[in-house]
Amino acid sequence: MDDLIADYPVIGKRSPEEQAQILRDLGDDETADALMASRPATETKSIFGGGSGLPWSSKPWGHTSHSFGFLPQAGAADPPLLPLYHAGQIKPDLSLRGAGVTIRLDSLRLADYPGSGVHRVLFDFSAVNTIGPSQAEHLHYNATFRAREGEEAAVVGLPIFVDLNVGDLGLAFKCATVNVANEGSQRALDMLDSDLVKSGLQLAKTAQPAIGPLSQIAIGLTKAILGVNKNVPVQEFTLGLDFDPVATGARLREGAYFAVQVPSLAGWDWSQWFWHPSRGCLISKADPNTLCPWNYIIFRVSRNPAR
Repeated sequence: MDDLIADYPVIGKRSPEEQAQILRDLGDDETADALMASRPATETKSIFGGGSGLPWSSKPWGHTSHSFGFLPQAGAADPPLLPLYHAGQIKPDLSLRGAGVTIRLDSLRLADYPGSGVHRVLFDFSAVNTIGPSQAEHLHYNATFRAREGEEAAVVGLPIFVDLNVGDLGLAFKCATVNVANEGSQRALDMLDSDLVKSGLQLAKTAQPAIGPLSQIAIGLTKAILGVNKNVPVQEFTLGLDFDPVATGARLREGAYFAVQVPSLAGWDWSQWFWHPSRGCLISKADPNTLCPWNYIIFRVSRNPAR
């Protein structure tokens, strides 16, 4: 899978000066001034010679860590609040090996993105489709959404990959979101609002000549957007879902996966959060009226009927 944003790091990985300039380009001088005023006088150096890697900003967009949670399939008698689990706590479904699955986007929460008001976001998702012992298709999918600061994009159940083949080792994904503020780039993204794009990539057990060019178009669009002033990546993660019974990884089974952009993995505990099914949101166990204050993405894995 291509690492598209290797040359365009997420805003949380950038220096305070770069972060402040991005904010000023977006018209948020107040946050830029506060950021520069609060930065350390000198940067702590690591044993590897570089900076400390600590996020300069306490804003949700200023963090680079992600914690991955899992919500099982709904049952017949589920409680009003559904518990979540770390993706390494669950048991893998071995029957999914070699099966076809569909990946859907169920939620994109913009708790806080750079700038203010309504954000235009480029959602970039890639995976590998296993079509034989030594053959695979590299897949790439783009979509665009608008959402106001502190709210969720109006999306649920959007197909991304339809009939994705699960390999012997499971599945692997890369995902990134880009805050698109450049006017020219926003016009270019209008093509992603078509019904064709919103139907997802239809896959098969045999190689499809059209998949490669389609994925290359998606890759080219993402690279073009990243190379324009005012456009900046906010979230980025790689997630492998496998069948190994080892708690340090993440298991594959049917259900919903949550990728939450958090300040520190040590400070995040999935047992302290619940999914509120009647409200459709992630809430605090301590205070059910408190929504998750961090940016997150939810995607769903479901088995396809037997072919």
